[in-house]
Amino acid sequence: MSKRIFLAGATGAIGRCLAPMLIADGWQVAGTTRSASKQQMLVDMGVEPVVVDVFDRAKLEAAVIGAGPDVVIHQLTDLPAGLDPDRMGEALVRNARLRDEGTRNLVAAAVKAGARRLVAQSIAFVYAAGTMPYREEDPLAVTGDDEWALTARGVASLETQVLAAPVEGIVLRYGGLYGPRTGFDIATGHAPLHVEAAAHAAYLAVTRGPPGIYNVAETDGTVTSEKAAAALGWDPDWRMARLIRT
Repeated sequence: MSKRIFLAGATGAIGRCLAPMLIADGWQVAGTTRSASKQQMLVDMGVEPVVVDVFDRAKLEAAVIGAGPDVVIHQLTDLPAGLDPDRMGEALVRNARLRDEGTRNLVAAAVKAGARRLVAQSIAFVYAAGTMPYREEDPLAVTGDDEWALTARGVASLETQVLAAPVEGIVLRYGGLYGPRTGFDIATGHAPLHVEAAAHAAYLAVTRGPPGIYNVAETDGTVTSEKAAAALGWDPDWRMARLIRT
């Protein structure tokens, strides 16, 4: 195993928690940003900066192949700070495209680069109405014309692509994030998830768990994360302070 990771979305809220965990464990991390102004942030984190847009397929493929990763991690989103309600309508359209077309480009690049495993961020709050707590095999709310059906279809596309690729595909269905750089200091809504615990799930999935879908959220009766706890050893109470102590 090469101990090299390509982290797409390294400057996001999860990426900025995840990169230090990986580096502390001896991984060499190449991380993406769309903005040249954020390169120094990545360098300061110990990450090899890669300035690339996921929609530029040729440049993305060259970047991933050049990084030579054993594992590719997909933490890309395109949402406004604090989920600003005045900007969310257009952001959900962009995010759905990213999950569909952007994922297609990243999966293709990972395969061409010879990556062994692909870990991808999904969400746990677009299940079709049914009996709670929702489990991974329950259907998503992909029918309808509203923006959340569009979101669910983007999620379904991402998940299908990751699981169908000739790699070990891991999909993490995250709950609603809170904590540093998320715009929310405390848990809000159903199926909450601290950003540091979300990042730790991705860290664990780099080396643990069979391919498949995993709910990753705190226990509040909305979804069950029993599968992630059993297969990944994931704990919703994990925080970065544990990494610092070790």
